[in-house]
Amino acid sequence: MAGKPKRRLFKRKQKQLNRSMAGNTLLFTIMIICGIFMALPLVMIVNNALKPLDEIYQFPPKIFVRNPTLENFTDLFTLMNDTWVPFSRYFLNTVIITGGGMVGHVIVASLAAYPLAKHKFPGKSILFSMVVLSMMFSWTVTQIPQYTIISWLGINNTYAALILPAWSFGMGLYLMKQFMEQLPDSLMESARLDGASEWHIFWKIVMPNVKPAWLTLAIFQFQQMWGNTGSLFLRDEELKPLQFALQQITAGGVARAGAAAAVTFIIAAVPITFFLICQSNVLETMTTSGMKD
Repeated sequence: MAGKPKRRLFKRKQKQLNRSMAGNTLLFTIMIICGIFMALPLVMIVNNALKPLDEIYQFPPKIFVRNPTLENFTDLFTLMNDTWVPFSRYFLNTVIITGGGMVGHVIVASLAAYPLAKHKFPGKSILFSMVVLSMMFSWTVTQIPQYTIISWLGINNTYAALILPAWSFGMGLYLMKQFMEQLPDSLMESARLDGASEWHIFWKIVMPNVKPAWLTLAIFQFQQMWGNTGSLFLRDEELKPLQFALQQITAGGVARAGAAAAVTFIIAAVPITFFLICQSNVLETMTTSGMKD
């Protein structure tokens, strides 16, 4: 009689294990299907960049290229070299705007998030509520006030007209605050007892421990700044980024369809490459996840 309950218990565990395996199989199947749908546009971008014109306009369209060629890229570089502003100038403008906006935003958002997460001061909740409220409005709503402020500051038609607004992105401050709140207060208290200043605590303790957060923020900001054409604030051709020049090329009509496919590949390849470089750091867990106060 004593052995029967054990057998029943074993059968129950076995049934639970079978249900878990079936659930995992269904979950993996759904993930594979979703992964295929998510990867399909990237596959089409790569194949379209290698297609000749007759395959680009083929109907019904084919996903995979049959006669791969690099003529689309050679046509693109030929068109870029024919412009009166060198291709290297457009690329330099993009590097300055993207790098300045990304690095500045990570630093400003981290500096603002640290006191909101680890200090107490009057008006703290109101300030954070304003940050959360600012995330509800799209960029189109604040476009006219932003242009008015930039013109009032006298930085219109400069790099700063695109870099400074990128520093005030509310999502970055919210993300950094949420990550910093997970750090145990005992870390900062121990550093203060050892005589460390707030700047030392921020740069040597807080920032290394929230590395996955600010690297993720850097990826989001890089993607946003990389796609900025600067057409609203920049008038001089020497200041415009690469995206603006590429859009002018794609507006050439049917004859430039191959170059337009190459442009789409370049626009998508750079953010993906940046993500792959930072992927290992973004996916790592926080070093303080197991610490307790």
